[in-house]
Parts: sequence; structure tokens; C-alpha cells
Amino acid sequence: MSRFCPAYPAPRRQRASGLLMFLSARHSWLDALYERSYRMQMGEVRLPGLDLYMVNEPALVRRVLVEQAEDFPKSELLGQALAPLLGESIFTTSGEQWRRQRAMMDPAFAQARLQVAFPVMAAATEAMLARLEQLAEGAEHDIEVEMTHVTADIIFRTIFSVPMEGEDARRVFDAFARYQALVPRLVLPSIFGLRWLVWPWDAWRARRAAREIRGLLETLIRPRFEARRAGAEHPQADILAAFLDARDEQGRAFGFEELVDQVAMLFLAGHETSASALTWACHLLARAPDIQQRVHDEVAVQLGARAPGVPDMKSLTLTRNVFRETLRLFPPVGFMARQARTGCPMRGKRVEAGSTVVVSPWLIHRHRDGWHDPDAFDPDRHARDDEPGQARAGYLPFGMGPRVCLGAAFALQEATLILARLIGRWQLEAVDGHEPRPVGRLTIRSANGVRLRLRRRAEVAAG
Repeated sequence: MSRFCPAYPAPRRQRASGLLMFLSARHSWLDALYERSYRMQMGEVRLPGLDLYMVNEPALVRRVLVEQAEDFPKSELLGQALAPLLGESIFTTSGEQWRRQRAMMDPAFAQARLQVAFPVMAAATEAMLARLEQLAEGAEHDIEVEMTHVTADIIFRTIFSVPMEGEDARRVFDAFARYQALVPRLVLPSIFGLRWLVWPWDAWRARRAAREIRGLLETLIRPRFEARRAGAEHPQADILAAFLDARDEQGRAFGFEELVDQVAMLFLAGHETSASALTWACHLLARAPDIQQRVHDEVAVQLGARAPGVPDMKSLTLTRNVFRETLRLFPPVGFMARQARTGCPMRGKRVEAGSTVVVSPWLIHRHRDGWHDPDAFDPDRHARDDEPGQARAGYLPFGMGPRVCLGAAFALQEATLILARLIGRWQLEAVDGHEPRPVGRLTIRSANGVRLRLRRRAEVAAG
């Protein structure tokens, strides 16, 4: 069994000073962590702008995200940073506004049911395979670009019933990459009490990137919004159609801007997190060829040469566990920030109202007391029962509680299908001298891409 341990930013031996922490986190919040971060049950950092508490203990995590979720709404700081992109969507709102939006949107997710969505996923995955066929044999390729394209294509088809073509996919990829890099520069000065360090240039660049993405969505939403207001019937049965029909308890529909907010949230959350995880899965499989071969063998036995169907997804156990293990090592959302509504005790400390409480899947999934070989890539751990109890309680790649990701099952099926079709046709090889550098921003991506060589498998080439 492979014991490959992927590289990640080496934690500092000791906690950095406030200034050094600030400078490190401006690039990536992973760079601000230190060794004890991976062992502690609860940590405290007092900053000029606020008090911050990091909770790793499963009981505390459950208290913050599940049992007392109303007392720990989403942090306003992150909401402010995301507002230019996501507006007042369910990702950023809290309280009554969030409950109204969530109740209106829940019925729309019937269009994302696995049986309904699978043909869309399959079509986009086949389009991905066709694009890869255009690559030169064994040439270096940044797999991050392709994983972003295929996941954006899937969620685009699910929302709008149209495919996402190459240029639009590249525009979204580039715009969101710029936005991600700017978010720490917008949030951290407020955390450290240095709001004056937010450069107007950075804020303008973030708004510009957000406008690029929202502009693409608006061009598709506007005609159907106006047609629905005029009483026209929907030509498609997709998520946008369901959003247009949604009504709250007073019979009110989404206004145009609010509709764009919800679609932007769903589009970005629906592809960015999956793209991040699938990119890292490809990296891990390329560096663990024995596991990659086992995945290929599983696909060959379960599928043979035929196209997969929904029932096949349950039989691809190892393929699915590869993705689950990737979510453990590289959870797309590495931290979740909450704000204490009132003062409360927590592990002998007094958490004052307004303090930020952070739950970090990155730390919890690599906790030294919670997992055997916590840094090792071991998909088989998800088929065994020998992990510590804390591991089972602390696995939360999709969050937990009232705000748990609604697309968890969608993402798991999507990833299993993409990996099965990819590894069934292609052998992924690492590029000598290239080591991806994980950075923590809105999602966990690689600062220098994930470059791989793709070689057609012999049985495919022969056929």
C-alpha cells in the first residue's frame, strides 16, 4: 500500500508574531499555521482587530456548526469580501434572510438529483475526454485548467441547460483566480485592525473580476427572467427555471439582482470546490501509481468498454474512496469562519460576543491525534474501521449542520464519474521537478498549477 505523503506548507515551529502572521497570511492562510495547530483542541489568537478562536475538538465543532448554529452565524468579514461576487446569496446571508432564501431554493435542487443530473454529468465528461484527445501524447498539461472546465461545464448545463464553451471557461477560471488571490488582501487588514491597508487598487481589481463572472451569468439569466415576467413558459426544466418559479411565504419571487446572486453562488460553489478537489486527486494518483493502477483495474472490471450509468457509481468503491481521501487531505474549503453572537464559555476560555470562531477542516482532517498517518494518502482508510473515533466525528469536507453543503451527493457522484472515465483512458504521470504548492485562500489551490503528463492507455490506443 502506498504511503505517499503529498507536500504542503511546512508549519512553523512556534507561533509567529502578529506582524509575521499578517505578512504570511496575505499570501496564504496555510503559511500562518504552526506545529501545535495540528495538535491543539482549541487555540486562541488575540489580534488588534478581533479575537480569533480555532476549534478542532469534535464536540466543539459540533456545538458551533450544529447544536448552537444560530449563535454562531457566518463571519461578516468573509461576507464583506465575497459581496462583490456573490451579493446577498445564501452563502453570505444569515438569520431570517438566509432561511427565506434557503426555503425558496430547496425545491430547485430537485434538478440536481443524481438521477436527473447524471446525463448532464456524463455529457460534460465525454466533452472533457474529447478535449484531452487533442493533446500531444505525453505532453505536460496543467490538469487544474481541465478540471475547472469540466466541473464548470457540468454545473453550467445543470443551471442553464447549455454547455460551457472553452473561452467562457477560461475567462471564469482566470477571473476567479484573480479574485481568490485578492481576498486575503481585502480581509486580513480588517482582522488585524489595519483597515487602512486595503488598497483601493486591490478593491477595484476584485470588483472587476467579480463583474466579469457575473456579467457572463447575467447574459444568460436576463432573457429568461424577462420572458418569465411576461408570462412565457420555460423551454427547459433546469435549476434556473426552478429559481424563476420560486416563491416565498408571501408569494414574492426573486428580483433580478437577487436571482443573479443565487445563481452566482451555485455556479461558483458548484464547480470551484469540485475543481479544486479533482485537481488534487489527479496529483495524488499521479504520485501513487500503485493506487492509480488499482483504480484503473476497478473501472475495467466494473465497466469494461461501456459507458457508465447511475447504478455503476456505487460499485466504484475505490474510485469514490480516492476522492473522499482527497477531500480529507485537501478539503476545498479549508476553514469556515463563524462569529459569536453572544459571549460564552468554551474549554475554560471566555469567548466574547463578536469574536471569530474558526472551524478548519484542513487542520481537523490532519489532526495528529485524530488519524493514523494523517499526512499520508491512503484511500483504503475509508473502507476500514481502525481510525480513531475523532476521525469519524471530525471528517467534514462539506461542513455540517443547517448550512451543510446541499451538493455533497452531487459532487461525490460527479467526481467518481470523472475520475473513472479519466483513469479508464489515461495514465497520469507526475512531471519531474514540479511540486504543486498548496495555498489557502477561498479554496485550496496550487500556486503553481498541477502539471502532469497524460499518456493514452495501451488498450485504448489499440482500440
